[in-house]
Amino acid sequence: MLIFLTILKFGCMKKTLIALSLASLCFAGEHGGNTQWGYEGSIGPKHWGDLSPQFIMCKIGKNQSPVDINIKDTVKACLKPIKFNYIADARYVVNNGHTIKVITTGQSYIVVDGKRFYLRQFHFHAPSEHTVNGKYYPFEAHLVHIDKNGNIAVIGILFKLGKENGELAKIWKNMPQQVGKKVALTSKVNPYLLLPKNKEYYRYSGSLTTPPCSEGVRWFIFKEPVELSKDQLAKFKKVMGFPNNRPVQPINARKILK
Repeated sequence: MLIFLTILKFGCMKKTLIALSLASLCFAGEHGGNTQWGYEGSIGPKHWGDLSPQFIMCKIGKNQSPVDINIKDTVKACLKPIKFNYIADARYVVNNGHTIKVITTGQSYIVVDGKRFYLRQFHFHAPSEHTVNGKYYPFEAHLVHIDKNGNIAVIGILFKLGKENGELAKIWKNMPQQVGKKVALTSKVNPYLLLPKNKEYYRYSGSLTTPPCSEGVRWFIFKEPVELSKDQLAKFKKVMGFPNNRPVQPINARKILK
């Protein structure tokens, strides 16, 4: 696995942070090859690092995700706005047994750090994986992007209970009940419509939140939550059958920028 160094500059901060990037990473975020893993019992998050040598970072990694965003400990920085170029290119929805995942054609992209990261898929967790001041949200979406060199950038959207979410409703209409099933979306879904109006975000360097827990992932968590209905949350939880969130990981020496 090729490892190289990338210098990340955050807004007006004078310091630069050095992060490891894994060029051969797959983009998906729910990996594991043929090794069985899950969220409960002997194959749950506490045991991921022991299930396969490929999962060792789940056990020994120092920059793991998700994390608790303790607002008083965040570092103020001149973070540049994320540039979005999203279109309605979502095509399929898959129940892979770990989450509900929407697969795109890879035409949508964001620009961060002067680079284009293309949206390959987005998926969901209930309850949330990231917490804010120790508080879990009922739901979280992860929009997974990859650049031409294999670097990963993930946008996290936190959800609170409220009105029905129109874009989620289009996905839920085609949500597979059966594990392993892939269904074509019958309505156009534009992931931009999942985003909050306020695009301010927290940023930190972390990892995939599922095996192999590879590090070097750029994380962007929106400050403003969006809404989904109680019925939408209940339908997702019924299809999953279990909480599909990894517990928060130690922040260690990292800083969360705001």
